[in-house]
Amino acid sequence: MARYIWQTNSWPHFNWDSERLLHPLGEARKAQGKILGLADFFELEAQANVLTEEALTTAAIEGERLNRATVRSSVARRLGLPTAGLPSTQRHIEGLVDMLIDATRNHADALTAQRLKGWQAALFPTGYSGITKIITGDWRSGEEPMRVVSSPVGKETVHYEAPPAENVDGMMDEFLEWFQTPQGKLDGLVRAAIAHFWFVSIHPFQDGNGRIV
Repeated sequence: MARYIWQTNSWPHFNWDSERLLHPLGEARKAQGKILGLADFFELEAQANVLTEEALTTAAIEGERLNRATVRSSVARRLGLPTAGLPSTQRHIEGLVDMLIDATRNHADALTAQRLKGWQAALFPTGYSGITKIITGDWRSGEEPMRVVSSPVGKETVHYEAPPAENVDGMMDEFLEWFQTPQGKLDGLVRAAIAHFWFVSIHPFQDGNGRIV
C-alpha cells in the first residue's frame, strides 16, 4: 500500500472538490479585484511594503523569523528608496528579496530548472543552511531520504518522505512541462495551488523548497 502521494498510481494527476472551492475562490477574487483596482496607484513605497511582507511571510513558511527592518532595508535598496536609519542588509535576505522581485516583475518569463536553481542558490549565498553545508543551485542528491520531521533528535516524528533523489530530475521535468502548458479553463488560483503542492511533494532541493513556492 502506498504511504505517500507520489507512490500512488494516480500521481501526479490531482483531483479536487470544485463545489467546496466556490466560496473561498469567490472571496479570493474579491480581494484580487480590490488590489487590481489600486494597481495604477501602487507607488514604490507601497511596492516596498508588499515585498517586505511577502519576504517575511515566505521565510516564516520554513520557520525562519526575519528582522522586519533588515528586510525593509534590502527592499529599499533594490527599489532605489531612501535607506537612512535602516540597518545594513544581510546576504541571505538580499537573496530572498532578489528572488521575489524576479518572480513578480518577470512573472511572464518561462519557469525553467535553471531559474528555480538560481532562486534556491540566492537563498543560501554561503552554501550553508545554518551550520550545515548543503547543495545549492542544483537538485538534491545522495541516498539519504529527504524527510519532513518534528520533535527532538532521537524521538523524531516523520510527517513526510519525499521521492528518492534519483527520481527528482524526471519528476521536475514533468512538473515544468505541465507548468508551461496552457491549462484551458482551470482557475488560476487552483493552478497555483496544484503547482505549490506538486513542487513541495517532490521537494527537489535540499533546503529552501517552501520559500521558493
